[in-house]
Amino acid sequence: MNRSKLRHLSIKRLPVCMTLVSALALSGCAAVQVKLGMKVYLAKTPVASIEASQPKGPGIAPGQKSPLVVVVTEPDGKVLQTEGAGHGKVLWKDLKVTASVVTANQKGVLSLAKDPRISDGKLPHVTITVPSHPDLRAELDIPLHYDYAFVSNFSGSAGSSGMNGSDGMNGASGSSGSMDPNNPSPGGNGGNGTDGSNGGDGGSGGNAPPVKVQVTLRSGSHPLLQASVSAAGHQRLYLVDPQGGSLTVKADGGSGGSGGRGGRGGQGGSGGMGTPSGSSGSNGSDGRSGFDGSPGRGGSITVTYDPLVKPFLGTIHLSNQNGPPPVFKEEPVAALW
Repeated sequence: MNRSKLRHLSIKRLPVCMTLVSALALSGCAAVQVKLGMKVYLAKTPVASIEASQPKGPGIAPGQKSPLVVVVTEPDGKVLQTEGAGHGKVLWKDLKVTASVVTANQKGVLSLAKDPRISDGKLPHVTITVPSHPDLRAELDIPLHYDYAFVSNFSGSAGSSGMNGSDGMNGASGSSGSMDPNNPSPGGNGGNGTDGSNGGDGGSGGNAPPVKVQVTLRSGSHPLLQASVSAAGHQRLYLVDPQGGSLTVKADGGSGGSGGRGGRGGQGGSGGMGTPSGSSGSNGSDGRSGFDGSPGRGGSITVTYDPLVKPFLGTIHLSNQNGPPPVFKEEPVAALW
C-alpha cells in the first residue's frame, strides 16, 4: 500500500479514534482515566502531606450537604486535589473518610441529618487517611451553623394534567375520472376529515392541611430559635439563628393541572382528477383544549410564639396562598427539646 493511501486511511480513522478516546474518558473508568493522565493512583504517587477543607466555606446546617476537598502535596512541592468539588486527579476511592455526627459518601460529600436534635451541642469531625500511605492523616472540625434559609413545606399536591385529545383522521382522496375529451368522466369527491377530540380537563390541586407552628427562644451568648412545625401527623424541628437565618413555612394550595391539548382536525381528501375534477373534502374541526384545573385551598397557619421571640418574628415567613390569614398567638412556649 502506498503512502498516499496510508495517509488517507489515517485521516479517516482519526475522528473514530478521537471519539473512542472521549467515550473512554467520560465512561468514568478509573483505569482508563489514569492511563490518559486524567487521574492518578495514590499508591503509585509519593506523598509528603495532605490537607482537607470545605470549598464552600466551613460549617454545615441541619439537612444540608457540603463537599470536601483534599489537597495532596508531593515531596517536590507538586500539589494535587481530589476529584469532584476539587476538580483534581486524586481518586476518592484512594482515601478513607471517617466522620462523626455527619456522614460522608464515597465522593467526599458530607451530610447532616435534618433533625437538629441529633447534632445539637456536638461538633462534627472528619478524619481522612490514605490506606496506601498509613503515616498520613488530615483532621477537620465541621462547625454547626444555623444562619440558613430553612423551608418547611406542607403545600398541597399539584393537580394532574389533562390528556391530549386525539387528532382526527384525514379524508380519503377522490377516485380519478377520465380527462379523455372523447370519453370524459368526473373525478370523485374527496372524503371529509374527521374532527379532533377535545383535550381532557386538568385535575384540581390538592388542599394543604392546617399547620401549627411553635417558636421559643434558646437564650445564651448567641440566641437561637427553636421551632416546631406540625401538620398532617408529621412534626419537623428547626434550630434557627435569627442573625442571618430564617424559617419559611408553606401551606399553599396545590396548583391546578394544565388542560390537555385539543386534537387537530383531519384534512379533507383531495378531489380526484377528471372532467370535471372532484371536490376536495372539508377539514375536520380541531378539538377544544381542556380547561386548567382549579387550585387547591391553602391550609390555615397558626403560630404560637414565646414573648421572648417577638423581636425575632421577622425571621419567620409564612405562605398559604388561597388560604385564610395566618393567626399569631403570643404565650409562653417551653423548650421544645
